[in-house]
Amino acid sequence: MKCSRVFAAGIAVSMMALAYVPQAAADVERGELLTTSCFSCHSIDGTGNMPNLVGYPRDLMVSQMRAFKDGSRPGTIMNRHAKGYTDEEIVLMADYFDTLQ
Repeated sequence: MKCSRVFAAGIAVSMMALAYVPQAAADVERGELLTTSCFSCHSIDGTGNMPNLVGYPRDLMVSQMRAFKDGSRPGTIMNRHAKGYTDEEIVLMADYFDTLQ
């Protein structure tokens, strides 16, 4: 009985600790997850035909993705991709790309 109380208390403490994960770290992880498909076309090392997104300036990324999304910048594929993201997701992706070196 005492062992199960200690176990339950340990789980409760662990769950509380997870609740306090800094939001910035969670946002980077989410941004990283959102960008995984980007590297199918945009190379990580700059050898592809599409622009290299590693270290791409955050504000430029946000403005370009919003332009693709609203149709003010024409595209063959990117306009369709951009429409699938919320403005919040676009910012998270731009934040993540900006952190890469």
